[in-house]
Amino acid sequence: MKKHNYNVKQIQAVDTYTVRHPVLRKGKPIESCIFDGDDLETTLHFGIYNAEELIGVCSFLKNNNPKFSELKQYQLRGMAVLKSQQGLGVGNILLEYCDNILKEEKTDLIWCNAREVAVNFYKRNGYRVIGDSFNITGIGPHFVMKKQLDLSD
Repeated sequence: MKKHNYNVKQIQAVDTYTVRHPVLRKGKPIESCIFDGDDLETTLHFGIYNAEELIGVCSFLKNNNPKFSELKQYQLRGMAVLKSQQGLGVGNILLEYCDNILKEEKTDLIWCNAREVAVNFYKRNGYRVIGDSFNITGIGPHFVMKKQLDLSD
């Protein structure tokens, strides 16, 4: 069995594109990987590496969803793990690391627009579905999901 040397660290928005593109925007121009808010000072980007190879990314945009009353919210965006690395727990490691960082920031709630195919992954990581599915043109069905962070730890 191959030994994995996973390391999670904060990265720049531009670093996320090499993973976002093949996973989330395959067949579309690389510019489609640039999301609104990526370059805001309050947006956080994280990458998980196996040795020196970037294999997974996610971004957290300080963005309150009007559906939720919590004061300090972050929107999880652009969560992607390279296809060859999916199913190995890489995404779980990445989200757990980010949860701890966001707890330090006193974040009450993380929410996201999850692709239908990713709903069970997010459920396993403590998120729950809120409301009905909706379609994002050119990408497909999504669900709003949220996770409360326990700040008492």
